[in-house]
Amino acid sequence: MVDKGSAGYADIAAHFRKLIQDGELQPGTTMPPMSQVKEQFGVSITTVNRAYRLLKDEGLTTPRPGAETVVTRRPNVAATGAARLDRIARTGKTYAPGETSINHTAQLRSCHDPKVADFLGIDVGDEVVVRSRIFLRDGEPAVAALSVIHMRALVHVPELLQPQPFDRFWQEIYKERTGRQTTKSPERRTARLAAASELDMLDIHVPETAAVPVLVLVNVFHDDEGPLEVWEDVYAPGLWQVEGEKP
Repeated sequence: MVDKGSAGYADIAAHFRKLIQDGELQPGTTMPPMSQVKEQFGVSITTVNRAYRLLKDEGLTTPRPGAETVVTRRPNVAATGAARLDRIARTGKTYAPGETSINHTAQLRSCHDPKVADFLGIDVGDEVVVRSRIFLRDGEPAVAALSVIHMRALVHVPELLQPQPFDRFWQEIYKERTGRQTTKSPERRTARLAAASELDMLDIHVPETAAVPVLVLVNVFHDDEGPLEVWEDVYAPGLWQVEGEKP
């Protein structure tokens, strides 16, 4: 948490956003009174009010009769890949509250996506490890997640071809076995029309001619030898992203 007296409204909003994402503030929980937050952070009531308005605009909280603010039951906010890693580092929890994953797959495939091939520094048609899963929020498909991994990782972590999820981030195992540190490039965000396979993963049924726009987040990981892994997360329609990484 930032030092008392130095927080801006965005810092205060980020503090409570993390508490909500980590499950420390559960859906239906009443947010602390603004007067209490004012004293906690040593700021003006105007600053706290702006922070609370931001959380409301993001769909994380909602006002309730009696001048209270509560955490929403199911906010339509996409937790980013970067936020997912940050949560794991902070709490050790693989999943956010109300989240789980299904339909895990792992296989060797030829990479025919020019952008992914470029991210990984390989030629189109080269073999890669592809792992996929569907994240559920409160039992409903929320994110179709794809990991495309450079073949050199398979030498050190052959378990990548096993479909079951790891009990921790697989790159931690890679670091232990190779001594190489991995870094992540800034998260890329875009919107595009969903492919038919992605609509199937997200259990979305529309006419074949329907165009369904989706939010897509891409993360690229590197080690000393070059690109190692590409994450592509496709979010179900209606979800939107509010938090990125600070420069």
